Amino acid sequence: MADTTRKTGQSQVRGEPADQPFAEPRTGQRWKVIPPPQPDRRPRKMGPRTTLAIRAGRLAATASQRFGLGSGGIIGGRLALSLQPELLQRLATGRRVVMVTGTNGKTTTTQMVAEALRAQAPAVSNATGANMLDGHVAALMTRMDAPFAALEVDELHLAQVTEKFSPSVILLLNLSRDQLDRVGEVRTVAASLQRAVSQAPESVVIANRDDPNIVFAAEGHPRVTWISGGARWKDDALNCPRCGAFLGDVTGDWRCTCGLARPAADWAVTDTGAEGPGGIHHDLGLALPGHVNRINATFALAAALQLGGDPDAALARVRQVNSAAGRYDTVRINGRSVRLLLAKNPASWLEMLDLVAATDDPLVLVVNSREADGYDVSWLWDIDFEVLRGREVAVAGDRALDLAVRLRYAQVRATVASTVEVALGGTRGGVPDVIANYTAFRDLVTRSKR
Repeated sequence: MADTTRKTGQSQVRGEPADQPFAEPRTGQRWKVIPPPQPDRRPRKMGPRTTLAIRAGRLAATASQRFGLGSGGIIGGRLALSLQPELLQRLATGRRVVMVTGTNGKTTTTQMVAEALRAQAPAVSNATGANMLDGHVAALMTRMDAPFAALEVDELHLAQVTEKFSPSVILLLNLSRDQLDRVGEVRTVAASLQRAVSQAPESVVIANRDDPNIVFAAEGHPRVTWISGGARWKDDALNCPRCGAFLGDVTGDWRCTCGLARPAADWAVTDTGAEGPGGIHHDLGLALPGHVNRINATFALAAALQLGGDPDAALARVRQVNSAAGRYDTVRINGRSVRLLLAKNPASWLEMLDLVAATDDPLVLVVNSREADGYDVSWLWDIDFEVLRGREVAVAGDRALDLAVRLRYAQVRATVASTVEVALGGTRGGVPDVIANYTAFRDLVTRSKR
C-alpha cells in the first residue's frame, strides 16, 4: 500500500487509534472507521418456512438456467418471496448492504462496488441487473456466508427496500427522464427517493451534489457524503425540485431562493482520478472509458472506504472491471467484432455519443420502444445528434424510421437497415460501435452468445 499520511474515507489516520473519528475539512463531517468484517462461517439459523423458501428459490433459479429460460435472477427470488414474504430482511440481517440507484450507471457502479468490497471479504451482487425485490432476494440467496452485498435497485423501488431494512450505504447517482410512461416525471422519482432515504436514517447516503434532484432527495438526511463529478446533462434540472423556481445554469454553485443549494463536495472527480477527504488524490486508471465511469468508480471507492476498505486494494479490484452486463464488451455478431454500448435516455445518449466521437469507426444506432424501453420515443429530439455530422451512420430497430427522421433534421446521413446484421454488413473498416437502447441492447447480447 502507498505510504500516505492519511487514508481517505473510512480509513485510519496514521498514528491515531482505529476507532477515533476525525474532522472532515470540506464539510465538517466526522468520519469513523468501521473495521472490515470477517466472513461468518457459521450456518445461519433459519426457520422451516424460510429454509423451504430458499431451497425452492434456488431450485427454480437452477432450473431456469439449465433449460435456457434465463439467468434465474428473478424467478428464484420471486418464488422464494411468495413462500416467505419477509425473506429480504431476513437475508439482509447481519450483512453490510450497499444499495445503488439512479437513472444511469446503476449496473456498472454496482459491479464496481461489488469488486471493491471483495477486496475485504466475499460479496454477493445482482450482476444481471434484476433490480427489484425478487432480484435482491435471488442475489442474497447465492451465498449465505458473504458479509457484503452490492445491490442495484430501481429508483421507484428503493422506498420498498428501506421500509424493510436499512442498508449500510445508499448510493444516489443521478436523475433524468427515462421511461416516462412507466416512471413518470423526474420530480416524482426525486420525491420517492427522498422518502426512501428518510426511512433509513442510520444508513450512510453517498450522493451526487451536482444534480439538484439528487440534492433535494438527500439534503435532509443526517449522514450524507457528497460526490462532485460535474453536470453534463442539465435539461432535467433547470427548475428547483423543491419549489419549482428556475435555477438557470446548474454547472456551478447553484442556489435557489428557497434555500436548496449545491453542497460542498467530499469527493471530486478529476480528469485522471478522484480527490477524497483530506485532499488525497487517487489515480483511478480504469479499464472502462469515459468521464462517466470515473464518476461511477468514485462512488464505488467512497462506498468501499465507508465500510472500512483499503483504497489501494479496492481500486485494484475496480480497475479490473472492463464490462458490466455486456456494456462496453467487444463481441461477435454475424461474424463481425463490434463494441456494444447502452444508451436508453437523453442523458446516457449524451455520454455514449461523446465516447464514440473520438473515432471514425463505423457506427450503428439501434432504438426499440417496447415495454421495458418505454413506448414514447419523443426523447430522440432532445439528443444532440448534430455531433455526428459528416459521419456515416446506419440505423436499425423497431423505431429505425423515427431515428432516421431525427438524424435527417440533424443533417446526419443515415442508412436504414432491417436488422443490425444488415447494418453491419454495409460497414467497412475498424470495429463498429453499436449504440442500442435497452431491449435492443439485450437482444444483441443474447445473439452474440449464440
